[in-house]
Amino acid sequence: MSGAEPRPGLRDVAPYISPQLGAAARLNTNECPHPLPEDVALEMAEAIRELPLHRYPDGQLRRLRDELAALHGHRADGTWAANGSNEVLTQLLQAYGGPGRRALTFEPTYLLHRRICWLTNTELVGGELGDGFLLGSDQVEHAAAAAPDVVFVCSPNNPTGNAQPVDAIGALAAALPSSLVVVDEAYGEFSPRTTALPLLATQPNVAVVRTFSKAFALAGARIGYVLTAPSVVEDLQRVRLPYHLSALAQTAGIVALRHRREASDVLAAIAGQRDRLLRELDAIDGVTVYPSDANFVLFVPPGDPATVWQGLLDRGVLVRDMTAVVPGALRVTAGAEHEVDLFLKALGEVLVR
Repeated sequence: MSGAEPRPGLRDVAPYISPQLGAAARLNTNECPHPLPEDVALEMAEAIRELPLHRYPDGQLRRLRDELAALHGHRADGTWAANGSNEVLTQLLQAYGGPGRRALTFEPTYLLHRRICWLTNTELVGGELGDGFLLGSDQVEHAAAAAPDVVFVCSPNNPTGNAQPVDAIGALAAALPSSLVVVDEAYGEFSPRTTALPLLATQPNVAVVRTFSKAFALAGARIGYVLTAPSVVEDLQRVRLPYHLSALAQTAGIVALRHRREASDVLAAIAGQRDRLLRELDAIDGVTVYPSDANFVLFVPPGDPATVWQGLLDRGVLVRDMTAVVPGALRVTAGAEHEVDLFLKALGEVLVR
């Protein structure tokens, strides 16, 4: 017996997995390196303890949406949340992509954008970022000619780290008034002056997606959200699963939003370590380092990147191999100070061998 047969092509695709290998410094997945402050964790635990978990959660996420809307000065009916920003992105493609429709990505960029196109049977249209991995007039012209139904813009871009010019994103949205321009700002809190949020006031075809995983140290809670036009949120409610965001996650998000000041202090500490990585890597002969507005740094070491990656792991440091996306490149998360210490020490040892 051969068993049940999956959809055509499914078994030709590997699972999307970020390897979690044993290492003293796990700097490969861009998580927040600092745990929740104890008082925040205790408040969150108490709020969760009081939940009526024998009942379904609020399927409309009313309180969480209200809090997020107030944070950003946006309409609550234009605010939506789901299980991490990845589910938000998937819902957007379920609503605006699908069979017979097309999405455009500008490479190199977040690998999951391409993957969810495949998951939702959305045709993928390729594009390339310009010099410095930036959007510009050439990319806008390419998008206008391709006429996709959905365009993905990652800003700050993963894995390159740079934010995209807001004017270029606005030009993209203006050139494609009937297309949805999805701005993936998973790392947006690290680059607040380059956010696309101001575009929401004038361009209803823009959707800005964010996450609690980085800025709020809640990667384990899986909370992402989108700010967009109310009509887009109405469409997302047509494709979302019933009670898709648990009461546990909703409550964790609400409590975290009460402690935005503590989160901003953590952001400043992480940005300091990112800037330190940029300086230290730039000072090493033979290393090419790319500018970053995020909580990670992309760099190209001299020699064989696989050898460097393994040498770092042998010394207790796990970074991300991005050579399939940017030739020769590795990506390191801006961790806690002692983790960055360990990375720089290990890299120095590997490169002098």
